[in-house]
Amino acid sequence: MNFQIKNILEDIKTGARKADVLQQNIRKLDESYGQSVFDPRFKKAVAEAGVTLKETPAQFLGAYASRIVVDAANEGTRLFYWRHNNPFGLGQDVVQKGTQNISSPTAKALATLAVTIPATAAAGTYDITNISEQFRPKGYAQTYSEQGSEDRRETGQPIPELIDRFFLGRQGRPLKYETAKQDIPSLTPKRYANYQNFLYNEKGLLGLGILKATPENLQGYPEARLVGFPITIPMVGGYTAGTIAAAKAISVPGTSRQRAVRGIVGGLAGSVAGVLTGNLINEVIATANRPQLEELGNYQQGM
Repeated sequence: MNFQIKNILEDIKTGARKADVLQQNIRKLDESYGQSVFDPRFKKAVAEAGVTLKETPAQFLGAYASRIVVDAANEGTRLFYWRHNNPFGLGQDVVQKGTQNISSPTAKALATLAVTIPATAAAGTYDITNISEQFRPKGYAQTYSEQGSEDRRETGQPIPELIDRFFLGRQGRPLKYETAKQDIPSLTPKRYANYQNFLYNEKGLLGLGILKATPENLQGYPEARLVGFPITIPMVGGYTAGTIAAAKAISVPGTSRQRAVRGIVGGLAGSVAGVLTGNLINEVIATANRPQLEELGNYQQGM
């Protein structure tokens, strides 16, 4: 009995040692998963090392025990979750994969920004034309407006507003109807009430409130929400078209510098085109959703 226990403990230690080596190799390749126990590359590497739950259960236990310790100490899963719990992080990952063949880290970063800046602007978390109000999006209040202020379009803390919009992706809460209508003349009481209900009452997919969608936001355009962050058609168009255009441009033969420049230019052009196409689709949908007035002849016939 003691001999069996000793062997099991030795196998657990062996599994842990193997995992330690594997984790070092995985970390050198890519940090996208941090050091999460859910990293599929770790699962694959453990299996390729001959450590499986069926064949070597004790070693398997030791390997995953090692990974869990590393994960807990480095907050691997927690950091991975926080990076990917919003559409901006997910979109950025897609873009980075599309620009992965750019060798220069700086050029790759510029190509990524060329795609993501127009796309994120189209999400509605900020209005690039509203400079005087810290890029506040139309229909939404400033987060740091003075308590009890009559007009919540003004803020008492400009810097935190900018941080909220550009670094945290926060849109803010809708203004009261009368003020929001000054920003959005087409806004109706019904659309406003429906959108408020969508934001604060609807639970969406599986009733968890994680993912939900509405055919009309304050502007009358379709919008989805992932953990509270907005997703719009122009945003998806920007990320998709920008990534495809950047990847195509990079794939054309040439020097590393030429390919990098093409990736940046192609990414920007594709992203802007995707956003503009998304805006056109939005307008078509919004026009179809708006109630149509009867023609003048119909009124005359009824008189």
